[in-house]
Amino acid sequence: MDQRIEINRRNWNERTPIHVGPDGYDVDGFKAGRITLRDIEIEELGSVAGKSLLHLQCHFGMDTMSWARLGAEATGVDLSDASIVVAQELNDELGLGVRFLRSNIYDLPNVLQERFDVVYTALGALCWLPDLTMWAQIVARYLKRGGTFYMLDEHPTGRIFTSVQNAEGGYDLETENQYFPNPDGLLDDGERNSYTGSDTIKTPVYEWQHSMSEIVNALIGADLKIEYVHEYPFSFFQALPQMRQRIDGWWELDEYGGNIPFMLSIKASI
Repeated sequence: MDQRIEINRRNWNERTPIHVGPDGYDVDGFKAGRITLRDIEIEELGSVAGKSLLHLQCHFGMDTMSWARLGAEATGVDLSDASIVVAQELNDELGLGVRFLRSNIYDLPNVLQERFDVVYTALGALCWLPDLTMWAQIVARYLKRGGTFYMLDEHPTGRIFTSVQNAEGGYDLETENQYFPNPDGLLDDGERNSYTGSDTIKTPVYEWQHSMSEIVNALIGADLKIEYVHEYPFSFFQALPQMRQRIDGWWELDEYGGNIPFMLSIKASI
């Protein structure tokens, strides 16, 4: 295994108990029947009733199990041992019939052989992957002929910006990260918040920036036929401090006339 991915596995093992906790992902609401998927995903992917679905990078599986609640025969895969343990416990408690596998997705062919009607990934997934060419080949490997790939994730453009407070107490946008890919990745080895709650994460972590062309060309190179690419001027989290949450839950930047994309979705088939 790439040692950077091994470092990330340890990082996500540390994050998981925080995300399951009271300030995390609202596990109690999920147990009570909440569907964790976003309206965009449900509308764009369409009905999954009776379809086999493979969720790559599923964390502790609430989205995977939400697809099962919508009728899919779902399988979730994640790098983190802790995440898969929690996913299996939740699934057993709720009786949703989802299968969960612990695997680095690049090594998934060693533990999973079948093909699926749908391969799905979403919301903060691609930044943890160093090699999108191999990722797209994995997607294609697991799709049945005529099957559908769907993803919803951060837009590469939105990831390059940071906010700096100005003299008037407002914020100015500045570029913080490069747009084009850096195969070495960016190592964060300092203490940081785990994007939910206030607990501190101490394990180092690697992230990778991917450009739009890299994402699209990786899928094309794996013989996937792209149906559409959609870009959205809002985010699924507060990516910048001056963003405000809309009534529908998305985070929006009022400045610049909504001309900065923060999310994209792609639907493709094979």
